[in-house]
Amino acid sequence: MTEPNSLQADSPGYGSLERLTYFKKEEFELDWDKISERSFGQVYKSKLKLWREKCVIKTFSNTSDYRNMLQVAQIGRTKFKYLISIYGLCKDPCAVVMEYMGKGSLDNLITTHVLMWPKKFQMIHEVTMGMNFLHSMEPPLLHLNLKLANILLDDHLHIKISDFGLIKWEDYSSKMVFIEDLAVRGNMSYIPPETFSQNPEPPTEKYDVYSYSIVLWEILTQQRPYSGMNMTDILMRISSGKRPSVEKMPDDKPQECEDMIDLMQQCWLQDYSQRPAFSETVWMTEALSDVMKIPDMIRGSEENGSLIKSRSTLSIWTRRGTNDPPDRHSESSNQGIQSYLVKKDFGSFKNTLRKEHVSMLFRDNNSLLHYAATSGDIESVRMVLSLGAAVNCQSLKGYTPLIVALLHKFYDICSLLIHHGADVNLGDKDLWSPLHFAVQGGDDRAVRLLLNNKATADAKDKDGWTPLHLATQNGHESVVRHLLPRFNSINDQENLNGRTALHIACAYNYLNIARLLIGKRADPNITDTEQATALHLAAQEGHIRVARLLVTSGADVNIINGHNHSALHLAALKGCTGICRLLLNNGADPNVRTHQKWTPMHLAALKGHPETVLVLEEHKGSLDARGEGGWTPLHLACHHRQEEVVTVLLNAGANPNLSEDSGWTPLHLACNKAMFPSVLQLIAKNAQVNAQNSSQDSPLHLAIQTSSIPIIKALLMNYANSYIVNSKGCTAIALAEQNNNEEIMKLLNS
Repeated sequence: MTEPNSLQADSPGYGSLERLTYFKKEEFELDWDKISERSFGQVYKSKLKLWREKCVIKTFSNTSDYRNMLQVAQIGRTKFKYLISIYGLCKDPCAVVMEYMGKGSLDNLITTHVLMWPKKFQMIHEVTMGMNFLHSMEPPLLHLNLKLANILLDDHLHIKISDFGLIKWEDYSSKMVFIEDLAVRGNMSYIPPETFSQNPEPPTEKYDVYSYSIVLWEILTQQRPYSGMNMTDILMRISSGKRPSVEKMPDDKPQECEDMIDLMQQCWLQDYSQRPAFSETVWMTEALSDVMKIPDMIRGSEENGSLIKSRSTLSIWTRRGTNDPPDRHSESSNQGIQSYLVKKDFGSFKNTLRKEHVSMLFRDNNSLLHYAATSGDIESVRMVLSLGAAVNCQSLKGYTPLIVALLHKFYDICSLLIHHGADVNLGDKDLWSPLHFAVQGGDDRAVRLLLNNKATADAKDKDGWTPLHLATQNGHESVVRHLLPRFNSINDQENLNGRTALHIACAYNYLNIARLLIGKRADPNITDTEQATALHLAAQEGHIRVARLLVTSGADVNIINGHNHSALHLAALKGCTGICRLLLNNGADPNVRTHQKWTPMHLAALKGHPETVLVLEEHKGSLDARGEGGWTPLHLACHHRQEEVVTVLLNAGANPNLSEDSGWTPLHLACNKAMFPSVLQLIAKNAQVNAQNSSQDSPLHLAIQTSSIPIIKALLMNYANSYIVNSKGCTAIALAEQNNNEEIMKLLNS
């Protein structure tokens, strides 16, 4: 006996937990994109049809892993900022369904981008917060699988921990089998030394603390521990007390890093009893993170101005980390003319410099002029230029000496290069012009210098991003002000997502920038590749002040995107009641439907937003609209255990006796989900207690199936018929007998 769209399962442990949602394969869109394949199974990205939300489907080839996920999925339903949200499970295939994290794992990021120190400290603190939460549970939940691959990143590079509780000590027949499984999973570097001893005791919380210390080392150094060693060598080093080298910390580490290193070393102590608990470390990581004064990307703090972002538009917290222009400290060679510039021995350089040197090429096709520009010594640059150096020569990545000087903020050298004919519009291989680089770093002075020397304000890189797109995404308001008077096409759309600068400003909640753009006649009704307007993005993110600006500036509140979602749908799904009221007061259709025939009321009920439901009802939103499968908002609220919404809908006059296409009434669903308060409310609103669905099951049949004694009593007190026969020929009494539940049988026979 199944309910129309999902199943449920009980899970032991951790107190009174909600029943799990089981998804069917047809509840996902057809396209499953494989993200990765690992020893445990495959990981796919898809989208839930009902929620219109991206998700990750992680399949399991090992039945014990899947069994453990029954409990982990329950814990995953507990909302905590630094733990991955788990939506439910699948049976075909055996998989867990969890939220999609747009930037993948930290394991991948540290090899492709150079993280700035404030971001490193923030990530470490967020990992600590997540682990402290797991260890604070009763009983403590050990991760036993903490590693960079299980630390996932959202679009703003905030972290969430995944795969907690997947490994259970009791699942292994011996410690050797436990270690072998961890080794297969690639966890050897994270296993603490006590695990390799003859001590038969199970892991303690200090196991995770050790794994955490290796994660700290990896984040701080952005390197791999024990690189190039085999598993035996790693085991011997760990057992003998040797740890990854602290000498590999970057030279530019801030003073606060010494405290973080000290914490890391405490966490990997050989004697596990001496390692601190996460309840202790969380205070230190919070203090260190605060000292670094990490700005919030969404607020667009001006502190971001000096940070350079990767061209892949990951975050303002990263910069490109490979094949960069020659760094002032990167060359250690003492051979060749360029070595004098690296060592800042400018006297020797000037005495040695000859005309033939200026045509030489060095590492990554950098010229001597590149090195001179990087050195910061304007006289050396002047001498190289005087000997006929090509001022617009490009390195392997396409960097010109002007770009190099801009990145190092050597403004006098920039002016000198421009005076000698440097092309202010010559871009690198990705068509990033000098202005792109200056804007990216929020460098007002460089932006003014370039614009005053006829830099093209609306130049596009290979992805169609203009300097205005970059300035807007990074929240550089003053740079936007410099660009706008010289910008000819305010509504330019980048190639990948088709977004204008206004789209980006509204998505990131940069109100002042959005106001500047609209003041220059940015069109609020242009749609991106998903046919979404800036208002869609603002509503989806819950940015009410930006939404108000757009509406008052002529945004069409009833435009639908490619999924037939209006801005009202997105605000209702998010529970942004203020935005819903704003849209409704400005003519938004309260009963507009998606492709699945869902109204905003359906989506608010689905996600459990009672205040939003009330606002929609006040503006004539239909309480009984039928969506896909004939489901009403009340059906969705009962199916998804949204008890507050059930109360609001019933009090507003929702019909409790409408049945969906399979004959299920809201009372059927409430009984099937063991929602005792909602059952009482439905009965009080004259719900039919003997209604039968297409399987001829009555609410009493479903209550018996879930063994809910209070609900069974409530149904019987309201004249539920225990002799109704379902399609399998079972009465309620026969069903109780099959389940061998004596207490229920006594109730039915009394």
